[in-house]
Amino acid sequence: MSDTPNYSIESLELGPMENLVYLIHDKNSGRAAIVDPAWEVSKILDLAERKGAKITDILLTHSHNDHINGIDRVLRDHDAQIHLLKAEADFSSQFSQAKCTHHGGDQIKLGDTVIDVLHTPGHTPGSACYKIEDKLIAGDTLFVFGCGRCDLAGGDPHQMFHTLKKLESDLPRQTIVLPGHHYAEKQTCTMAEQSEGNPFLHFEDENSFTRYRMIEHDKTRHSPYQPVKK
Repeated sequence: MSDTPNYSIESLELGPMENLVYLIHDKNSGRAAIVDPAWEVSKILDLAERKGAKITDILLTHSHNDHINGIDRVLRDHDAQIHLLKAEADFSSQFSQAKCTHHGGDQIKLGDTVIDVLHTPGHTPGSACYKIEDKLIAGDTLFVFGCGRCDLAGGDPHQMFHTLKKLESDLPRQTIVLPGHHYAEKQTCTMAEQSEGNPFLHFEDENSFTRYRMIEHDKTRHSPYQPVKK
């Protein structure tokens, strides 16, 4: 039996905000999903074409414009289903009538590839992470050595505190984090590296976390983020 996975996950850094847009390709069926299509979408479409992949799905980690502004460009040429959490559809009027809404704990089947849906509120009420085996596509919930802002519409630092604690406790330490932006000294890392070097995972007190996220962090840290010792 081969240990080679029947899927691939590739990323492109696109746009002025260092977005990481992901292409999940199920090799057996030829189906592909784009996660958070935005900015120079033609580049991710070209990647899918080179791989011989048919784009059938769009997965959204959340509804902020810098993660969704390429949806119409994808739909111009591809009859793709849009997936997001029900809580995010309720939060965003743009997706209030979305058909493929999910809850945390659901699974999306992309051919033979199983994608676990995690509800990770904090950046927005319906923020999602998508887990495929040992890989976590984290959107703006968890960056390499950072986390998403909580001062935008729908943000809640108290929810973010509990979300990050749950991710740290539930995910195996070898899980590879694939963030929504390339804000750090490297593009990916493991949960073990996050536990050691991400200051947002070092807090045990919710109020201290909230003060750091909302007030102190942006005054003291600047990208590219580097690990911070406990």
